[in-house]
Amino acid sequence: MRLAFLAVMAIILSGCTPPQDLHTAPNPSAGKQVMALAPVGFGDVPGWNADHTGEALAAFVAGCAHMSGTLGGNGTAAALGGLAENWKQACDAAREVPKANEVLARAFFEKQFQAYAITGDGSDQGLFTGYYEPEVLGSRSPGSGYPAALLSKPNDLVQIDLSAFADDLKGRKLGGRLQSGSFVPYYDRSEIAAGALKGKRLELIWLANEIDAFFLEIQGSGRVRLPDGRVARVTYSAQNGRPYVPIGKVLADQGAIPLDQVSLQTIRAWLEGHPAEAQGVMNRNPSFVFFRELINTRADQGPPGALGAPLTPGRSIAVDRSYLPLGAPVFVDTTDAITGDKFQRLMVAQDLGGAIKGPVRADIFFGWGEDAEAHAGHMRQQGRQFLLLPKAASGN
Repeated sequence: MRLAFLAVMAIILSGCTPPQDLHTAPNPSAGKQVMALAPVGFGDVPGWNADHTGEALAAFVAGCAHMSGTLGGNGTAAALGGLAENWKQACDAAREVPKANEVLARAFFEKQFQAYAITGDGSDQGLFTGYYEPEVLGSRSPGSGYPAALLSKPNDLVQIDLSAFADDLKGRKLGGRLQSGSFVPYYDRSEIAAGALKGKRLELIWLANEIDAFFLEIQGSGRVRLPDGRVARVTYSAQNGRPYVPIGKVLADQGAIPLDQVSLQTIRAWLEGHPAEAQGVMNRNPSFVFFRELINTRADQGPPGALGAPLTPGRSIAVDRSYLPLGAPVFVDTTDAITGDKFQRLMVAQDLGGAIKGPVRADIFFGWGEDAEAHAGHMRQQGRQFLLLPKAASGN
């Protein structure tokens, strides 16, 4: 599981912070939206015929190998795509389709799936943000120039499945620790920064500064370039159970950055320009992420998402699985934040994010490198989503 996580205003006002598995069924009284799915023809999906669906097919097939058990979803989405067995026929057929043949790839999706326009509380408009896999400098030892440690999961971090206690808490988990026979919240960011976990030998890898470590938590995975030139890959392992608070909004509320100028880039610039205040601002986000190292992962592959499949740049998204099932193809109709051009493409729901809430809401994985960082850092666009569900599951 990744870390959903967030990047831009995604660090910001939304974004893909590591998944917290709070995927209860939508409940309007609890602030949840009511999702509706309306069947549409593929000709009514804007940009469908112009997209390179072969790229999405490859991502879908990669996800098929990781589909198991309950995948999520609500209402029709859960009934037709909420279980791994719902996808077996489509997955089997997908493996036989040549990914490089656009005609056959498009025909596959049109034959195997029904497209549905998604609305939340009657609106088809939602927010699209972005995240990426950053590269930072680091070391396997805390030598000169590497003071900030990424931590592995502590042994005393306990996650409780609340559905064992009440049916209406199905799918919800609670993180904490045992103290004198009581279950209490786990240490928050400020407590960890002050040394609450010191001496537990949790240091996984050391980075050049705390800001790099903080942004790596937000993204949920990263590439750490070591002094000898090699690259270590790290990814989400666990989270302390505390709620995610976007520091971009914190900075905007205190007048440090105008709200319409908040981005990954402006947040980082402010933190670097105010070293005496930076840790205090970062501490306003009590959520803290623990990491594990990825072994034998190809350089041309993305990190694993919540589904378990490697994320595909420009084809994988993080969604709210209380509405949409993991593994499902989702067509996104929005705009490029940098060029203003249409951004219309078939993607696959392969990740989660603690700040990704609602049926028309997605965090787009842009990959790694400077271009990915630029797009993720500025992405905050409105748009629509179309969910593809297997026809076989509905008996069509």
